[in-house]
Amino acid sequence: MMEHGEVQEPADLMRLQKYLARAGVASRRGSETLMTSGRVTVNGLVVTELGSKVNPRTDQVRVDGVLCSIAERAVTIMLNKPSGYITNMSDPQGRPTVADLVPVDQFPGLFHIGRLDLDTTGLLLFSTDGELGNGLLHPRHHVDKTYIARVDGFLNAQEVKRLREGVLLDDGMTLPAQVEILERSHCATKLRITIHEGRKRQVRRMMSFVGHPVVELERIQFGPLTLHGLKEGCWRLLTPSEEAQITNAAKAHLAAAEKEDRM
Repeated sequence: MMEHGEVQEPADLMRLQKYLARAGVASRRGSETLMTSGRVTVNGLVVTELGSKVNPRTDQVRVDGVLCSIAERAVTIMLNKPSGYITNMSDPQGRPTVADLVPVDQFPGLFHIGRLDLDTTGLLLFSTDGELGNGLLHPRHHVDKTYIARVDGFLNAQEVKRLREGVLLDDGMTLPAQVEILERSHCATKLRITIHEGRKRQVRRMMSFVGHPVVELERIQFGPLTLHGLKEGCWRLLTPSEEAQITNAAKAHLAAAEKEDRM
């Protein structure tokens, strides 16, 4: 309910940072930096004030002179990434990228949420919603990610215990991981591992730390989402139910981070 004298804003106005994030220009924080650097114009005028609002239907927003645009609604898709593709939307060296596998022309502003290594396969999300990516990849509150790994050698009970308790990498202790042995022989071990952080090449580094380098690695789950039989190299739109689940997960992680900031 509106308080007496309160002016109601038009429903179609959007914060400029959110607009830029939805357009795939940068994350919300990155968009703020673009604005304060004087690189963003609205209808030809430089806008540096954070919190400024635009009408997505009528205003012309440009970054460094390049016109930005967003779809009527945010779009999020899932890709089953094959090996041999780098997780970038372009590559100056001409190497295959994940952008070659998803409909960037159909959905302008599409960007990848997180990364998978060149040789890692499996679930990779893309979205035109920068706020969603920000929530899922917050530095202190990442969503859980589950992988199937085949590693070199026999992973024994003591080594599993160390992974479950956390191991010391060059950038600090990892949080305890969930580890389940699926198959094991003297030559190799197949396991399911769930991590709660998003460090670079984290699973590979953890396995190398305990002396069992990764031979094959596939991400099978990202937060509440699973591949659901999606074939390697193929993509699909999230279902409404999946969109709701991943949006709720992102909001919960952002809320947890904001609560910590107030403490």
